[in-house]
Amino acid sequence: MTSCHLVVGAAGMLLAIGLVMVFSASAIEAALNHQPAWRPGVDQVVFACIGLGALLVAVRLPVGLVRRWTPLALVGSVLLLVLVLVPGIGVRLNGSRAWIDLGVTSFQPSELAKLVFALWGAHVLAVRERFLTVRTLLVPLLPVFGVLSFLLYREPDFGGIVSLGLVLVGLLWAGGLPGRWFASFALLGAGAVVLLVATASYRLERVTSFLDPFADPSNAGFQAIRGFYALATGGLWGVGLGNSAMKWNLLPEAESDYIFAIIGEELGFLGCLVVITLYAVLAYAGFRIARRCADRFVQLASVAITVWLVGQAALNMGYVVGLLPVTGLTLPLISAGGTSLVLTLFIVGLLIRFARSEPEAIEHQRRRDRGRLARLLLPVPQHAVDPLRPRRDRRPERGGRAPEGAAGRPAVSGSRTVVRVARPGARDAARERVPAGRERRGDGRGRVPEVRRQPPPRARSTAPEHPRRPR
Repeated sequence: MTSCHLVVGAAGMLLAIGLVMVFSASAIEAALNHQPAWRPGVDQVVFACIGLGALLVAVRLPVGLVRRWTPLALVGSVLLLVLVLVPGIGVRLNGSRAWIDLGVTSFQPSELAKLVFALWGAHVLAVRERFLTVRTLLVPLLPVFGVLSFLLYREPDFGGIVSLGLVLVGLLWAGGLPGRWFASFALLGAGAVVLLVATASYRLERVTSFLDPFADPSNAGFQAIRGFYALATGGLWGVGLGNSAMKWNLLPEAESDYIFAIIGEELGFLGCLVVITLYAVLAYAGFRIARRCADRFVQLASVAITVWLVGQAALNMGYVVGLLPVTGLTLPLISAGGTSLVLTLFIVGLLIRFARSEPEAIEHQRRRDRGRLARLLLPVPQHAVDPLRPRRDRRPERGGRAPEGAAGRPAVSGSRTVVRVARPGARDAARERVPAGRERRGDGRGRVPEVRRQPPPRARSTAPEHPRRPR
């Protein structure tokens, strides 16, 4: 259970740090806007509770069910990205029409599209695993990536395109694309970035402010310079939690895009080092899950999700410290935001689900005594490799072996035994054997099987049998 504990520990500590820092970074700005100082922090706590509910749902989701619904979810994501471009439906904020107003809060379809693209791409590559070539690897992924990127470009949302590119890189890397292709894609990506920068003046300002932020300290380089001041003021130990000076409406987007600068100011270099270490632990846990799981879909999805989350965190911290141009990406699990926090916690739930489906983890969970609450919230996965389509249980032949799981043991679902039929020629390593003359029959719904006594076999006669008449 090491992978599961690493994911829960790292994500839980990042979420706790994020809630505290959102309270600290947003209180002054809320008070200056004639709102209660605690309002943004309480909103973040509410979204965190909704996200924890989504996390529990993701932990209970069967992998086969997720795979079956990914194509339909992809179509729905494309439709939402089209709807957000319609005037009157999409809400324009900070120059980008990327949100849909739901009344209580706003929903950002691009966050959902990134998650769906990661799961759909993993499903497609897992289906084509036996016949996977460079062409079959690129053909399903690149066209869909192009369509989604075009819709994000129309918003415009350049940060969303970068995050979607991280998902694509994770899928191609896990799929086994040769390194020379990555070099070619890097050149194409650099050319696309140059084209995007040349066609929009505000993107050109971001690049020039990145190269020399002090050239225009009151306009293009204002946010970057204030971030540098916040980090420099914090020093090694920080000025103390809640004592930031830049959050007094001096640093724009202090609670979302530049919350890492507030962490550096209040908690110092050591606080930033703790955050970076937690993201490194999350990355190690994601790659460990991909290495230890037997399901190819789980391997691909774990790598894509991990590259996406950790890569987005690296980009955010990179432009805060001045190593990268500003892209507007938030810090996962820490920055303020409703849609991004809920979907990020759902992704963490998927990683926990994948970690619990490791073969060693399944063995450990079956051996230990589990309470009723644990069986309800954290059911034991039935398979190390979930079937894409569930198969109905077949009745074993007379005198056959007891139904077994995939590893030669009775498959356990919670605290009940689910009967399955052993494959022909499977090794009889079951711990629970059926007495001779009996058979177990299941109704295919996971109920406790009943035992029926079979009549004793009749002695075989040596007399020749009479041929049967054809019907």
